[in-house]
Parts: sequence; C-alpha cells; structure tokens
Amino acid sequence: MENNRRDFIKKSAALALGTIAATSIVNKTLAATEFIEKESILTEDVKFVLPKLPYEYDALEPHIDKMTMEIHYSKHHQAYVDNLNKALAAMDANVVKNISSLDDIFAMVDKLPIAVRNNAGGHYNHTFFWSAMKPKAGGIPTGKLAEAINASFTSFEEFKKQFTDVATKRFGSGWAWLVTNKGKLSMCSTANQDNPLMKLDSVEIKGTPVLALDVWEHAYYLKNQNRRGDYIHSFWNVVDWQHADQIFTNAK
Repeated sequence: MENNRRDFIKKSAALALGTIAATSIVNKTLAATEFIEKESILTEDVKFVLPKLPYEYDALEPHIDKMTMEIHYSKHHQAYVDNLNKALAAMDANVVKNISSLDDIFAMVDKLPIAVRNNAGGHYNHTFFWSAMKPKAGGIPTGKLAEAINASFTSFEEFKKQFTDVATKRFGSGWAWLVTNKGKLSMCSTANQDNPLMKLDSVEIKGTPVLALDVWEHAYYLKNQNRRGDYIHSFWNVVDWQHADQIFTNAK
C-alpha cells in the first residue's frame, strides 16, 4: 500500500514534454513526498497521465463511500486529464513547446484557453486531494503545522470551525484551501477548478496549498445528497495530517 502511495504521488502531475524542472512550484508544493519525477515523453498528444490512486476505492469508508470514490477518480479526474491533453494539442505548437510543467501553465493561465485553465486545475486539484487523505487518519495535526495552526487560528478547533465555514459558504462548485505563504497560514475558497497556485486576480489568496477540500457536488452527492455539511464533517476523519505537515515544513 505504501509503495502504491509513493508511486501515485511521484507520477501525479507529470507533464511529459521532456523532463520536469526540479525548481517548479508544483514540485516544491509536495517536495516532502516526491510529488514529481522525471519522465520520458509518452506520445505527441498525451502529455499528462492519470496517477494511480494511493488506496482502494473503499479504503476511506465509511467516511467517503466506494462508489463516489470510483466515479470521482475514474470518471471525473480522468476526464480532466483527457481534456487537458486535448486542449494542449489544439494550441499553437510554438506556445506549447514553452510549457514544461503545470507551474508554467499556472503562471500564465490568464493568457491560455479556458479549457487549459479548467482542466489543468482539475488535474492538479484532484491529485492533491487524493494525497491529502488516507485510511484510518484524521485526528489532530502535529509538528510545525500544529504550531502554525495554533498561532494563526488560536486553536485547532477554531481552525476546523473556520475551514468548515469557508467550505460551506463556497457558492456552487469549488474548493476550500489551507495555504501557506512564507510560513504564514491562511484559508480561502476558489471557484470551479482554480487554485492558489494560479496567477489570477480572482484567486484571492495565493501560496502553497497545504490542505484542500473538493466541494463540487460530485464529491459527495451519492452518499450525502445535498448535505455538504455532513460531507465536510466526514472529511476530518480522513485527513492525512502527517502529509500536510510535511508540505508545510518544506514550503518556502
């Protein structure tokens, strides 16, 4: 299981246009868990690949149900990967040749087609989300992240309250984020598949994601129907705080 998790994290955002730059923001985001590895070109029209899920579909039950996980991963995430490849293939080759990472996409996302923005975001966001959870997890954070949460939000319980509020109040589809910027923690939500790495005016807080929660209805509707609050409550039982602490500790 641990080997599957390691393989998943390594391959999760690999852009096969050559080798991935070791200094990319995406690499730094998950440096503690070797998020990106160098890969050879796959094919001319397939730049991104769907990473292997780091656990079985039913591993997060009863908190996240098997059917939701299977559809969410194999249908929704796969679609983002496929559509990102199609969107890149449809672009001017002279522009695409200058893209060597997701980092490059996020840095100039406001100048790229909306299909690239949406699908690159969807691929990164879901990859990050899968790695932020694990079976028999939850509890409370530890290490430097725990100290930072207490310093920024007075207590873990207050942090949970505020994060839950951010996730609950995101209108329509989107994400809730815990973000670090030079060691300072903050939280925000983004619409659709935007994220804090994107250079967009609409992204109110930018920085390195530490924790993310998908609040699109497809993430919870089969089990919770319209009860987003129940889904958010379940999420706390599967958060991999050790993983989050590694990201925070290694963020610049």
